[in-house]
Amino acid sequence: MPRLLTLCVAALATLCLPLSAADRPPNILMIISDDHAWTDYGFMGSKSVSTPNLDKLAAESRVFPRGYDTNSLCSPSLASLLTGRHVHRHGITGNDPTVPAVAGKPAAKQKSSAFLEGRDKLVKLFEQSPLLPRLLAERGYVSLQTGKWWMGDYTHGGFTEGMTKGGRHGDEGLDIGRKTLAPLTEFITRNKKEGKPWFAWYAPMMPHDPHTPPERLLAKYRGKAPTIQAARYLAMVEWFDETIGDVRAHLEKEGLTQDTIVVYISDNGWIPRADKPLVDFERSKMSPFDGGVRSPILVSWPGHIKPTVIDDAASAVDIMPTLLKLAGAKVPADGDGIDLLDDAALRARPFVPGQNSTHDIVEIGKPASSLRYRWLVAGQLKLIVSSGLNGATEPPRLFDLKADPGEVKDLASARPEDVKRLTAMLDGWWDGR
Repeated sequence: MPRLLTLCVAALATLCLPLSAADRPPNILMIISDDHAWTDYGFMGSKSVSTPNLDKLAAESRVFPRGYDTNSLCSPSLASLLTGRHVHRHGITGNDPTVPAVAGKPAAKQKSSAFLEGRDKLVKLFEQSPLLPRLLAERGYVSLQTGKWWMGDYTHGGFTEGMTKGGRHGDEGLDIGRKTLAPLTEFITRNKKEGKPWFAWYAPMMPHDPHTPPERLLAKYRGKAPTIQAARYLAMVEWFDETIGDVRAHLEKEGLTQDTIVVYISDNGWIPRADKPLVDFERSKMSPFDGGVRSPILVSWPGHIKPTVIDDAASAVDIMPTLLKLAGAKVPADGDGIDLLDDAALRARPFVPGQNSTHDIVEIGKPASSLRYRWLVAGQLKLIVSSGLNGATEPPRLFDLKADPGEVKDLASARPEDVKRLTAMLDGWWDGR
């Protein structure tokens, strides 16, 4: 065998060997709930819903009660988690491409050639950004996708394994949590045996509708919640919480608790309507209010990260650089986030921004075309600025989140200098063109 070929074979063999315990980076479990209000956790003060497993995780975590998603819509929000970039940078500004109307049910439209071509464009755009699973693979990680997934086949996200084969938002992956945990638990067990560090994306469609919780859980909330819609949603939250307990029990059974980082965030908020089993779009999902964009962020690694509560605002884009640094992997220099373990950086950051956009993307590759609102949180102040497009024409709104967490009292007219100052900061982040 020629010497060069011999050296190449030897190098490949070395790469395939499991890392020693001393060299192996931590496993990573990322948990993302789906359509989950920031208020609906025991550790966030709720008396209406039971979340004992999330409460336990929070007690063991570095907790950011004032965490923010980049968008209050599923696909853009999830894309930010995997790219570490804000929505106008990764370009996935909505859930679906805009296509001509097709007669029949929504499924007919989603099978049309125009729709499928649009989705292919979105996937190609998404792949232009750095992706968390791919960067972790350079450090020797294997990875698994389960649950919500919008970017076609799981391989487009850089995962080495996955459940989703290309359906609109998850296809077979949506069985995770609701029907089974086996793909996730088997992945964990197998890679423990093989000595490989792993990254798992656990994003069940929970508590997302359809709100079909087990009757044993619904019975706890029926009659106590203000409406049957709210009862079903709260029961779904508890069902999701139970699955977290099951996954963490599996980690404990495999002896991996001390070797695994667990990160939690929700993709966007949800406030049930009182009259029908839908969401209050004006104040939660698809809105710029905290009911749509705020989510607690938890980062846990027993023995390595001290449990504490951090009052500084944090962003979903911070998760990627935090995990890459903990894994000893390359952190992209042009990312939008900061390390959530860096207290000085958190204190020095002047604001956390985000945006809201149309459900269907007006023009792929032109983020401003789908824009509805831009917003930022600076200290305890929150500014919301309308785009003037897509039905968003309201004047700027300003809220004091500490005094008014429900964003009821608009202070814009009383504090014009704050509006001017914060608008300049928002324009410096992205001018919306």
